[in-house]
Amino acid sequence: MLKNISPLERMLLVSVSFTMLLLLTRSIYTKELVYGFYIWNTFLAVLPLLFSRSLVRLNRFNLRAILLLTCWLAFFPNAPYMITDLFHYAEKPPVPKWFDLLLVTSAAWNGLLLGIVSLMQTEQFLSKYLRDRWVKISVIISFILCGYGVYIGRYLRFNSWDAVTEPQKLLHTFSLHIFRPQEHMMMWAFTFLFGTMFGIVYFTLKQFRLPGVITRPGVTPRATNTGS
Repeated sequence: MLKNISPLERMLLVSVSFTMLLLLTRSIYTKELVYGFYIWNTFLAVLPLLFSRSLVRLNRFNLRAILLLTCWLAFFPNAPYMITDLFHYAEKPPVPKWFDLLLVTSAAWNGLLLGIVSLMQTEQFLSKYLRDRWVKISVIISFILCGYGVYIGRYLRFNSWDAVTEPQKLLHTFSLHIFRPQEHMMMWAFTFLFGTMFGIVYFTLKQFRLPGVITRPGVTPRATNTGS
């Protein structure tokens, strides 16, 4: 199976494994599962990558592609959400503070990178069927939706499953934010600032232009559509 993943995906696996090894070492040493939430949060952060990975392998825009895009968008904020887990960082003896610092920062890095790679793959798929302008607009919208998703996840305690289990509650909250924006200025500030930060990191990393960053081994990317 490892032969079917790209070099970047291998490094993602190494990075996630490093964090899990730190967590395992901490648990064995203290006999407590402090920071155990990283197991579940990392699983949720990997899901958008799995969806985008399947999406980029499709050769047509069909119902399956729409379903994968919907699932990807629903779970996409779970990856950068891990940045906010830095709030849980505190000195917790007998583990050295520097050890926990490595644990939480590596986990935050995993979430950020998983989100970026999944968005790159999604952008690659969209570029085969949309004009460049609409691809860029879609990417920018994803930044905003990501910031919003992180906010309602961190502060309102919604999760991706609520779109299925509690859609009415989620839609009610969303409508309040849209139609009464003056009552939720902190939410909008967080949404746009977090989305801006994520966008800066995303476009910065794209400038590296590393060959094979997005595509799978043996797959030649199609030329993107041009036009305005």
